[in-house]
Amino acid sequence: MEATGTDEVEKIKSKFMSAWNNMKYSWVLKTKTYFSRNSPVFLLGKCYHFKTEESGELSTDGSNFDKINTEISGNVEEFRKDFISRIWLTYREEFPQIKGSALTTDCGWGCTLRTGQMLLAQGLMLHFLGRAWVWPGALDMDSDCESWTSHTVRRFTASLEASLSAERDLPLRRPPRGTRGSRDGADRRNDAYHRKIISWFGDSPPAAFGLHQLIEYGKKSGKAAGDWYGPAVVAHILRKAVEEARDPELQGVTVYVAQDCTVYSSDVIDRQCSFLDSGKAGTKAVIVLVPVRLGGERTNTDYLEFVKGILSLEYCVGIIGGKPKQSYYFAGFQDDSLIYMDPHYCQSFVDVSIKDFPLESFHCPSPKKMSFKKMDPSCTIGFYCRTVQDFEKASEEITKMLKSSSKEKYPLFTFVKGHSRDYDFASSPLHEENDLFSEDEKKRLKRFSTEEFVLL
Repeated sequence: MEATGTDEVEKIKSKFMSAWNNMKYSWVLKTKTYFSRNSPVFLLGKCYHFKTEESGELSTDGSNFDKINTEISGNVEEFRKDFISRIWLTYREEFPQIKGSALTTDCGWGCTLRTGQMLLAQGLMLHFLGRAWVWPGALDMDSDCESWTSHTVRRFTASLEASLSAERDLPLRRPPRGTRGSRDGADRRNDAYHRKIISWFGDSPPAAFGLHQLIEYGKKSGKAAGDWYGPAVVAHILRKAVEEARDPELQGVTVYVAQDCTVYSSDVIDRQCSFLDSGKAGTKAVIVLVPVRLGGERTNTDYLEFVKGILSLEYCVGIIGGKPKQSYYFAGFQDDSLIYMDPHYCQSFVDVSIKDFPLESFHCPSPKKMSFKKMDPSCTIGFYCRTVQDFEKASEEITKMLKSSSKEKYPLFTFVKGHSRDYDFASSPLHEENDLFSEDEKKRLKRFSTEEFVLL
């Protein structure tokens, strides 16, 4: 009876924390972001120009579209459409309880897992949809709806009432827009993959890359629900999640994590050529993740040009990073400011197992910008290669970029021909019977955990 009482107390505490975090993290989303008309904007390899005869700044929330000419407005809308089409994964509340805890929300601790999910989602979008794909409903998103402050107060009051009455009322959602009318086969296929990719990140235990699964893999490295995760630890967790995914659609994708800032080319190619039922080589795509530090206590501004260069590549899937105590998903830049998506916004649980589940909360209505100088040095860079030839081309291109941008004696990271075992490093097995992480990986993860900043 005492244990049951303790569980109830924990559940009530969790509900109150959810209500508090919902209020705290709902205030931050509705802010305008201004872009210069005179500088190009890069978003995951695509370049957009907002240049006009007039100087000044431009807001991308749609508030001053009428002040610019049609040609430029079209370009701004193309940027907005592209940005909104990226998958946005944020704090959620009232999802199924996480195994081994009383938690039904990740508010306050799950931001790096969310930014990792966003990076992986972009890799999967490149794989299944291609970089040119945009969500047909992107411009139907309300960028200037009701103020978040009044919305927050209502949500906070409703959350408190639900906590006290122990009731769980999920808000009714409008049906997704942009789905009516006739579509050709390609559009229907893309719509289906769009929904499927999002469903893999659902906040329920069956979802392959959902929070529940990622936390289970994190336990193997000594992490638990409610702990803080760093960019490097999340990179290894994502690799395991993809490796263990059982959906047949995901068998053609693998993830490689660099070891000590070194990408061993033969290890990457082995992953691309492994476990292929067809027996053909080079048919497995790879997402390469490289945990790095862009300086010591603070980010070294000498690395700015390299970060810009990486985000200018179409096969870049973004950067898991942030500023001290907050994790962001970096997807682009303008001048010396980084463009990012922010996971620090608490939204209600969406059951992605339901047919035609609402899509709006998985797409961010407006971008945010941050000075590169504020970026925390710990981050994980990601890029996608569909074939072995694509990986070899990418490694050459990025190596040149590393050499040209590095003012130091040693580059930020390196590509080395051969296997890690050729350099006296233990090669991590692709499948293990009793444990998801090898002893070598566990030591590496513990080191990352102690080196990285705390994320709130």
